[in-house]
Amino acid sequence: MKKYVSLSLFIAITLTLNAQQPAFITDSLDIYIQREMARWQIPAVAIAIVKDDKVVVTKGYGVTDVNTKQKTDENSLFMIASNTKLFTATALALLQDEDRLNLEDKVVEYLPYFKMNDENITGMVTIEDLLSHRMGFETFQGDFFNWGNNVSRKQIIQNISKNEPLYDFRDTWGYCNACFVTAGEIIPAVTDTSWDDYLAQHFFIPMEMNRTSTTHEKIIADKNACKPYTFSQGKMIQLSYDNLNNIAPCASINSNVNDLSHWLITQLNDGNYNGKQILPASVIAETRLPRSVVSEGGSGLFPSQHFDLYGLGVGMNDYEGREMVWHTGGADGFVTAVCMIPDEKLGIAVLTNTDANYLFIAALYQIIEAYFDMPYRNLSEILYGYYERNEKNTNAEVAGYYATAAKENTPPVALTSFTGTYTNPVYGKMEMKMENGKLTMYFEHHPQLKGNLKYLEDNSFVCTYDPISWGIREIPFTIEDKEVKSVTVYINDFIDFMPYEFVKQ
Repeated sequence: MKKYVSLSLFIAITLTLNAQQPAFITDSLDIYIQREMARWQIPAVAIAIVKDDKVVVTKGYGVTDVNTKQKTDENSLFMIASNTKLFTATALALLQDEDRLNLEDKVVEYLPYFKMNDENITGMVTIEDLLSHRMGFETFQGDFFNWGNNVSRKQIIQNISKNEPLYDFRDTWGYCNACFVTAGEIIPAVTDTSWDDYLAQHFFIPMEMNRTSTTHEKIIADKNACKPYTFSQGKMIQLSYDNLNNIAPCASINSNVNDLSHWLITQLNDGNYNGKQILPASVIAETRLPRSVVSEGGSGLFPSQHFDLYGLGVGMNDYEGREMVWHTGGADGFVTAVCMIPDEKLGIAVLTNTDANYLFIAALYQIIEAYFDMPYRNLSEILYGYYERNEKNTNAEVAGYYATAAKENTPPVALTSFTGTYTNPVYGKMEMKMENGKLTMYFEHHPQLKGNLKYLEDNSFVCTYDPISWGIREIPFTIEDKEVKSVTVYINDFIDFMPYEFVKQ
């Protein structure tokens, strides 16, 4: 009898919950995700939806590994990359709430080795500045050095001073990963607890995020972790997991939609999870206080957006009259989105395991528009049209490089003249070597990275990076009086927009 009553109650609750959800969620979400995964060729997608403090959906689709065909489920791990930033910002806001620091404190009070390239600005930078991307840097500036390198967190922070900001301090928003590494290192300076352990003790354990972790070692050892994939020249390629241990406070969290549903509930319920006050509501509100203007607002597909702001580790937009609090994340082989609509008590996470898709954004907005009772439009199909055109142009450009290289034009000087040591003041050393009659670049701080060069014309080479996620780029040399002087290195915009000139020693 007890079993019968429990089952009946479960069915009644389920039917009531479903009746409150849009038909797209209850009837069409699975069909939509599976169809659009095929369009984008994504092996694994996972979705979490919470509404009114209840979990509506936590589900995995596809396979974690195209070779083993292991099924993706709600516990399958993805790298959530920059969705890590809100955890770091929330930790520092919590320390402020405990009177252990103030977000307006100067960074040098805690990290005396922190420096900008201007001594006057060094003494002005606050924790709040670090967490709101208002340092004056271009988006991703310095990440050629920072991303996946072999140096310590302290060395990454010390290297910030070698970058010359493109904009005035506190004038223009520019996304800065190294600044979040810096912010994260303030935590051990204040608490004698590592950033990793602080997040585990204050967030992961009390929120029952039991499979969420912060290290490379955890994801590579996990038997239910999605493999990372990318596309190059129309072909899917499996990548190695990014090792982001040394930039962890900006990007290293591994998680799944089951765990992230707990984070979303806590965020939307003023810091309360499962009847326990994990975070003061004031801490969550602090992270959502706007500090920077990112852009002028909506356009294109989302014209009803009127503002585009950034708080502490999180962005804020309006959409159809409601505030969106959200962030995205990208690492080699993963792009993800985590979003809260506080007025609707709606939270969504979309995780994918290729870095070559816009479905993670399309699905997010598709779910939002369903809850807003907006007319259906296939956002994934629309965004795929943009993506397809961009890919066609990119692939044609790369094919053009390879066609020119196949002509085997003669460089202005012997290939051996290009070999040697090159240096860049921000990055450090690069070695150019001859291997099997071809030039290959090796980088001091990225032992896993090399660039394979083929001559084009006009002192330029096409560089195919290994791993391929770093891009296929044209790189020009400066040659004077038959002597190689320098090379300007470009990498994938996904990592860094900036050119880096390496001078031959």
